[in-house]
Amino acid sequence: MISGIDWNHINPATGPIYVNEARKGDTLKVTIEKINIDDQGVLLAGPDLGMLGDEFTEMTKKIVQIKDDQVVFNDKLSFPITKMIGVIGVAPEHVDIPCGTPESHGGNMDTTVIKEGSVLYLPVFVDGALLALGDFHGAMGDGEISGTGVEIAGSAVLKVEVVKEQTIEHPIVKYAEGLSFIVSKEILDEAVKESTKQAVHFLERHTDLSLEEAAMLMSAVGQAQISQVVDPLMTARFLIPQFVLDAYHIKVF
Repeated sequence: MISGIDWNHINPATGPIYVNEARKGDTLKVTIEKINIDDQGVLLAGPDLGMLGDEFTEMTKKIVQIKDDQVVFNDKLSFPITKMIGVIGVAPEHVDIPCGTPESHGGNMDTTVIKEGSVLYLPVFVDGALLALGDFHGAMGDGEISGTGVEIAGSAVLKVEVVKEQTIEHPIVKYAEGLSFIVSKEILDEAVKESTKQAVHFLERHTDLSLEEAAMLMSAVGQAQISQVVDPLMTARFLIPQFVLDAYHIKVF
């Protein structure tokens, strides 16, 4: 966690967007059809920022250019852009949560698979859902270990739908590789454990597998993955591979 930064005033998000027909207990289906980014981004490293913040004595910034879908890091190295949305979520149920903090409503999940073509499912806690998003990246690694990816101006084209009579506890994202269950907790161990449970219980409900069989299957082919380890809450995700969904003809909502 970063100290010395006011988490109430970072990661601004565009919104809220009132979604007609969305009611508490529904699920919001958000298809990310397009992400547009600027041609210049910035990275940071500094004291109390990220995993190496105890080794830095001053803030350092690096401005990078985007050319031909590549991030130009220096004169020796360029790498492909991996456009993604860091902050996206709905209004929480009981308390205000800063846009810099992830939770069950979504928020600053900093999850690399929230990208073009992905479908994000969010629990609805209040009427209208009140969807908001921001914190675009031109590239980001899992963990976001210095506290930033390639932070960049951007915009997105979304398709928003309401799934009635379907309630979820935490965000879920569908993408080419499969289905990931995203959970944010105070420590990473808790986030990994709960995201794993969400995935295994989902399989148990949607297949003829017992809980034990579902657990064994996910131990063999599932993937526990880190989204970010630098925000006030840590975020993990658990991936059910697409071939498992195909074998059991599982369609999400």
